[in-house]
Amino acid sequence: MPFNTELTRKLGIRIPVVQGGMQWVGYAELASAVSNAGGLGILTALTQPTPEDLRKEIRKCKSMTDKPFGVNITLLPSINPPPYTEFAQVVIDEGIKIVETAGNSPGPVIKMLKEHDTIILHKCTTIRHAQSAVKLGVDFLSIDGFECAGHVGEHDITNFILLSRARQVLGVPFIASGGFADGQGLAAALALGAEGINMGTRFMCTAEAPIHEKIKQAIVDAQETDTDLVLRRWKNTSRLFRNKVTEAALKIEKESTTGEFKEVQPYVAGSRGRQVFLNGDKDYGVWTAGQVIGLIHDVPTCNELLTRIEVDAVEAMDRSRSMYAPIGEGGNKQGYDKLPAKL
Repeated sequence: MPFNTELTRKLGIRIPVVQGGMQWVGYAELASAVSNAGGLGILTALTQPTPEDLRKEIRKCKSMTDKPFGVNITLLPSINPPPYTEFAQVVIDEGIKIVETAGNSPGPVIKMLKEHDTIILHKCTTIRHAQSAVKLGVDFLSIDGFECAGHVGEHDITNFILLSRARQVLGVPFIASGGFADGQGLAAALALGAEGINMGTRFMCTAEAPIHEKIKQAIVDAQETDTDLVLRRWKNTSRLFRNKVTEAALKIEKESTTGEFKEVQPYVAGSRGRQVFLNGDKDYGVWTAGQVIGLIHDVPTCNELLTRIEVDAVEAMDRSRSMYAPIGEGGNKQGYDKLPAKL
């Protein structure tokens, strides 16, 4: 029997797994492979130089899958911000009905998309931010735990707490993001109240991910301890794969007497991170990776990965159910006769 969650029903997917938007990774090759395998693939808008380039990538993805896929639009502080509304207009024009949003002040973009009945998945690292997003009318919240790659927020709350708090207070369907790589993780997220999971780093390590094979191998070889938290001093903390550049950046961050961002800026330039995925040199620049790298041991196709996740999640849920049997159906009565009549 297939999964039947709010996420699978509303998005029209078979397995409740979303491939999160990733800079320099979320291209048509990966997004279409995830969607064809039963999950939700996502193109990353800001990976494209212009809105018209995004239009071309959307059309390319359409030629590679007839399944649902979405687009990520992340709004970040910038002196010269990208034309977010133009990217959103392309999404609308091309008939894409699922958008993952993240970042600061997403209200205008979300309003624009909702006017065209777009399903919004919004990423948050705190319950306070999630509650603000609920007021904007988002359809799903993607709750990002401290384990995640990239921007982790400044509160260091892990998913065991965040997901349970989301279940207690939000009243809006949510998915779990950060630290997920397998079926056991999916089963755990569902048990905590999520409608599915979001995976980023795990999808970087698939055959279809458009990054150098040496980087995929670096992830396979890594442990869960091989990440660094950089830029905390400037309240813009990011979890990055530990390498020579992150270590140099951290040294400046800790020892700088001026505290000026320009001292560390050359080390955290996104352009160098992009080259890592092209040239295969893991030490060429900074690149994001979650603590989940410790759970990744192979480079399967997206279909192999999602099939494995489905099978393992069902087995995990069956195992959990097998641990409880009501009295009269094989349950253990030991100790029940000593319980008080009323509790």
